[in-house]
Amino acid sequence: MINVVVDAMGGDYAPADIIAGAVKAVSLSQEVKVILVGQEDVVSKELEKHTYNKDQISVRHASEVIATEEPPVNAIRKKKDSSIVVGMNMVKSQEADAFVSAGSSGAILVGGQVIVGRIKGVERPPLAPLIPTETGVSLLIDCGANVDARASHLVQFAKMGSIYMEHVMNIPKPRVAIVNIGAEEEKGNALVKETFPLLKECRDINFIGSIEAREIPHGAADVIVCEAFVGNVILKLYEGVGAVLISKVKDGMMATLRSKIGALLVKPALKTTLKSFDASQYGGAPLLGLNGLVVKVHGNSKATEVCNAVLQCVAFKKQKINEKIKESLV
Repeated sequence: MINVVVDAMGGDYAPADIIAGAVKAVSLSQEVKVILVGQEDVVSKELEKHTYNKDQISVRHASEVIATEEPPVNAIRKKKDSSIVVGMNMVKSQEADAFVSAGSSGAILVGGQVIVGRIKGVERPPLAPLIPTETGVSLLIDCGANVDARASHLVQFAKMGSIYMEHVMNIPKPRVAIVNIGAEEEKGNALVKETFPLLKECRDINFIGSIEAREIPHGAADVIVCEAFVGNVILKLYEGVGAVLISKVKDGMMATLRSKIGALLVKPALKTTLKSFDASQYGGAPLLGLNGLVVKVHGNSKATEVCNAVLQCVAFKKQKINEKIKESLV
């Protein structure tokens, strides 16, 4: 069994949707055991609303909760009995294989590095979400962990991202590209210009050069390398534009009687198309390069995203991603 700790107290819809997601995950996989960490009375009361295999879900008490607005370093240091700290300590002690949380991003990033710790040789662990594209998914690395990254960090991001996409997403020789303002090698800011030749010389990745932001939704690369400031802007714009387009399409379909009739005819096909661009079906963003697996899901995650994040942890562990990252850094 693969043991996944789920922070039952983190996120906008905790604990109801977090627990519902955990229950859904164990119903879909016999290989996972979920440990829900949080205030035991609250978690147990919510858990009573569900039917599930009692051998696959347990509760670990944590009396404190780290709020999103709290300073991350102070929160991790002072709230030793918070759901995030307790859960990460379980990963550190190898009582659990992975930790999933929709809670404070800052606390998760700090806790990952301070409690779980980096793999020897990893300079900076990046957050790496899967984003939907025209051809499938791409890995955006880094999207929020390292705003002021160096060229050597980006090279490691490329290597770790390649390993993840090849072994978890089953993409042979994943195409790696660096985010740039043009396709030409001489373009870019100082960081991109310094990183480009290093990626070009890297023999254990399939580097295809620069990628402009407009090419990302088309699936022009499997691993999209950037520092966290750029990555976070791309991710948030991606989500915002997607939400607006869907809203506008719905408004247009409801505008007239004729459009409403048309909407009924295209609804099944449109639903399938829009589902492929629903990021929640791909789980969360793993913090790669740690001694154990830590996965951050959106603060507004519902049950589906939590469920898929848990299943994502199973694939990560079965494919021995951490061991492969260690080998790549030797």
